[in-house]
Order: sequence, then structure tokens, then C-alpha cells
Amino acid sequence: EDFTQGEHRYDLMLDIVGGGRSWSDCKRVLSPKATVVVVGGPLPNRWTGLSLRQLVRLRLASSTGDRNVVTPFLAKLNRDDLVVLRDLLEAGRVTPVIDRRYELSEVPDALRYLGEGHARGKVVISV
Repeated sequence: EDFTQGEHRYDLMLDIVGGGRSWSDCKRVLSPKATVVVVGGPLPNRWTGLSLRQLVRLRLASSTGDRNVVTPFLAKLNRDDLVVLRDLLEAGRVTPVIDRRYELSEVPDALRYLGEGHARGKVVISV
């Protein structure tokens, strides 16, 4: 199911896949005060299609009245945050999306699929 095609509006979007959906598709389903967290990914990245310079421009534009505020930041990895994330995962509060599963012998196919940019979730290799 493609969440960007529904009528539901989201207050929080956590993208740990990168490149799963376009910014315009995602923005359509965000509530006016939504928070979007994108984990990882070089800029420009497939998720936003924006360079760092374009993100700064978008941030400046959002400060003049756009409904969604863009605030780029680099996070420091620390144990306490990882413990919170682990607890959320263990409690079932975060649900990972698995796009496809491949056997170990199919790794070249899995890499090809990832390289084509079609993955809408995690690609899992079964060992």
C-alpha cells in the first residue's frame, strides 16, 4: 500500500530507507506542523532530489510562511539515543518496511534491484 496516495495526514515521517518516495508525494500527506526525519543519504539524495544549497534555500523560504519548516542537521550518534530506538523497535512502535527478500545466491539480483532505485523498503538477504 502506498501511504502517499491515501487521505490520511501524518504529523511525523521517519525515512530510514532513503529514496522510497519523492518529496512532492510525501509533502502532500504531511500535516501543516509535520516533522520529517531523513536518516542518512548523501546530498543530493534520491529522497529529496535536492542539493545542500537547495535545502538551505528551502529552509529560508519556509521561514517566510511555507507550512513546513526544513531544518537540516547532523546528528551525533550516542548510546542513549540508540537505546531509545531499540526500545521503540522492540515495543513494535516502529515497523520496518521490507520490499523484497533474496537468497544469498541471489545477491547480484538484489544489488541490481537496489541500483535501479526501485526499492520501497529494505531489501533483505537470507543467509
